[in-house]
Amino acid sequence: MFNLPDPDRQPEFYSSVPLKRLLAWIIDTFLVLLMCIVAVFLTFFVGAFLFGILWIVLSFCYRVVTMANGSATWGMRFVGIEFRTADGNRFDLPMALAHTTGYTVSIALPILQVISIVMMLTGARGQGLTDAFLGTVALNKRSKLRA
Repeated sequence: MFNLPDPDRQPEFYSSVPLKRLLAWIIDTFLVLLMCIVAVFLTFFVGAFLFGILWIVLSFCYRVVTMANGSATWGMRFVGIEFRTADGNRFDLPMALAHTTGYTVSIALPILQVISIVMMLTGARGQGLTDAFLGTVALNKRSKLRA
């Protein structure tokens, strides 16, 4: 993690990241819900009988595609955060797949999600369980405008 900002020397990269992750999660959940509703209508309500499976598949695909193409979901982009690897690079497809798989497992096992939330709130880098395992971190995006 030597290529990532140091939380003691550059705390602005980690400032309010757990709260922003929560807000991004709410936005992303709403977007996935909208996609599921559209899918239910497009399948002439057959999708309603498989709503749980539909939710898991669409949520997984949404997260992988958006993180592989911008290192952040649309919700994360809206609140101004993005993921970086331990090398400081943006996510590619394999890393987006790995991170989304870890997230999905954490959501499926609530104790892992609780551990992840506690880690985000108490760690210097605000990393969740999947982040710690993969060596990834969520950061505030750098401002494109220089003061």
